[in-house]
Order: sequence, then structure tokens, then C-alpha cells
Amino acid sequence: MFDSTTRTVVVVGAQWGDEGKGKLVDVLAERADWVVRYQGGANAGHTVDIGHRSFVLHQIPSGILHQGVRCAIGNGVVLDPETLFAEMDELVRDGVDVEGRLYVSDRAHLVLPYHKLVDGESAASKAIGTTGRGIGPAYEDKVGRRGVRVTDLRHTERLRQLVELGVAHANAQLQRFGSPRRAEVEETMNRLAAIAPRLLALADDVGLVIHDARRSGAAVLLEGAQGSLLDVDHGTYPYVTSSNTTVGGAFVGAGLAPNGTHAALGVVKAYTTRVGNGPLPTEFDEELGTRVRMLGNEFGATTGRPRRCGWFDAVVVRYAVRVNGLTHLAVTKLDVLDTLERIGLCTGYRVHGDHVKEFPADIAALDDVTPEYEWFDGWRTSTAAARRLADLPGTARRYLDRIQTLVEAPIRHVSVGTRRDQIIET
Repeated sequence: MFDSTTRTVVVVGAQWGDEGKGKLVDVLAERADWVVRYQGGANAGHTVDIGHRSFVLHQIPSGILHQGVRCAIGNGVVLDPETLFAEMDELVRDGVDVEGRLYVSDRAHLVLPYHKLVDGESAASKAIGTTGRGIGPAYEDKVGRRGVRVTDLRHTERLRQLVELGVAHANAQLQRFGSPRRAEVEETMNRLAAIAPRLLALADDVGLVIHDARRSGAAVLLEGAQGSLLDVDHGTYPYVTSSNTTVGGAFVGAGLAPNGTHAALGVVKAYTTRVGNGPLPTEFDEELGTRVRMLGNEFGATTGRPRRCGWFDAVVVRYAVRVNGLTHLAVTKLDVLDTLERIGLCTGYRVHGDHVKEFPADIAALDDVTPEYEWFDGWRTSTAAARRLADLPGTARRYLDRIQTLVEAPIRHVSVGTRRDQIIET
């Protein structure tokens, strides 16, 4: 997707997350100079299979697996430093050279122990189905102007003032929840003192670094977490994450101006999944849901939670194409459908008997949605060895063609397995 005129590519999820963005970033990173993660935190898990080895990356961009590619964590991320270091150390043990290749924005906010404590005790977090990693409370502190940024580790007195504010707010919440647990200022300060030297050694003005790289002609890949339907503004609110997961959030979260030519790649599964509560209009019945979940190994890379599964929803993806300005699609996990006798494709909704073409903002309307389907006979043969579109069964090609037509975006990549080489580029 990189060429002489397009030197910036944004990769976003165009469903409810878990679409396989890590593999696409890994494939595209081979042609990139920089890969930048722009939002979310350790609640995400990007899985990349290389040969017989599987890497699960929670905060470090997937480009780290390509020697010579430099990676950055942008200001839009809420960073868990202890998890970051554990991830770095594991990569080094697996033979991945991280030294001098990873940068952290000094404007990024930190996920602290009291954020995880609040997340774990909050009834609201449990109702929404969060990962319990402290992401929401960290973003709440960011917006509440009591967040701790990486750069604050340079100033002990200012750091203490911010931690005191954060701990007081956390303890007030814990008391309101009826929890006997409490956060401690000194415990938090001691943990920050322990991690500060290593984290500050990675800190830089990432926005400036990437700005200069773009001006010099570098190929820059912006990598997001979660999916467009989990965007705090454009998703199925309140069953959303706490950040902007869409393309607009990419430039804000990386510290870049949205000028110049860029490509926007939306990653979708050949069916639909989501984790936790909230609308999923095309959800399978229990029997088919269990079957597809096992075929696709639909369990969270971060939490291990089972994912809910349903047919491909063109209304959802067409909406994601619009709000992101997607220029291309990548369809993953086509091979998971290989054994199904019949495959459904949602083309529209009916709400209270009325035909609806656009994805509604109203959660109550989504509760009353009746999906409209087109049906395809299953191709009933393995697609795992396909490396060209012509290698796919005719029914599979017709299915993909229909998706392109319905969502109004061309398909650029089709993934037919978990390995790096199991991908078709159209």
C-alpha cells in the first residue's frame, strides 16, 4: 500500500475489534520504516504467527518483529509501564532485538495500580465487560486533568501532587463502590521511582520524531487497537472502549497533522465477533456460535474470554468505511468458513418493520433489529493454500465480491490462515 505518493498508512479495525489487525500490520511493516501505536492500552492483544512461533503483543507495535523497523507508542495510548517491560523482556528472550528501536511518547499517560484497582471493583466496568486492565479509569483521569504522563516522572514534586489527586479520586470511587480496598500514595510513588529510569530512557517527543520522518519520506504505519464500533464517539455507546479507535484518532493519538496523502486500511473478519456485552445484530445461535468459536479460536488474546460470533454485517462495515474514510479492506479468517454448509451475509436491517440502510446510533433500535440476509452455499473445501484470488473457490470469490459491493470499499488483502505467508494480496 506504500508507494511514491502514499507514505502513511493507517490500519484500523472495522468491526468490534479482534479482526486480525496484528497480522496485517506485520505484513505491511515489512515495507515500513516506522510503526506507531496511537490509542488504547494493554487491553489489546495483537497475535502474529511466524512459522511455529506465536507472538502476542499488547502495547508494543507489531512492527517490532521486523528487524530494522522502528516502533513508537504515541501520546494517545495509556501505557502500563510494568506490562511494557515484561513484553520487552519476553521479546528479547525470544531473540527479537528491541534495543534502540522502541520510542515512547513523553506525552503518553500512565496506567497506575489504582486505575486497575478501581477497574476491578467497578460494577459499571463489569456490566460493560472491560478487561479490568485499568484503561477506562486512566482515560478518565486524563480527561479529569489528574493523569500522570511519562514526562511527569522527571519532576518528583509535581508527580507526587498528581498521584495524590489520583489516589484521592480512586479511593472516593472505591468507597462509593462499597469496597474495603484503598490505594496508597507512597506505594504508588515507590513503584514509579523503580520504573522511571527505564521508561524515561525510551521517552521522546514521538509526534516530532514521526513528523520529521514523514518529511524525509519515511513510510509510516499507524496501528490502532480495538475496532471502529468500539470508538467512544462512533461505536455502540456505552458498550465501547475509552478512546477514539477510528482514523481521526490515529493522527491525534500519534501527534501528527492529518495532511498529505494517506491510505486507510480497514481490517474485518469474514464473519463478525465481539467480546462482552452490547449489540451484535447478526449473532449466531448457541450451536453455530460454539462451532465457529472453536473453528476460529475465538478467545481473547488478552483475557481468554470467549467471543460472541455472527454473520458478516455489511451495515456495520459500510458505516466503518464512511466514518474512517477507508480506502481498502483486508478480510481475515476466510478459512474459518471453509466447512460451513451455508453462509449468511447481512445486507440491511429492519427496525419496527422499516428498512434501515445506515447503522443506528440508538441502542434501543439495535435491540429491535431484524437482519436481512443473502445466503451463499458453502464452498466446503480448504482455502488455506490459496495465494491468489484465482486459487479460491468460485463461491468464496463471489462472497468477497458481494462484500466489496455492499460496503463500498475494495478488498486489498484476504487472509486464509494464521501464518504470515497465508495471505492473498489482490
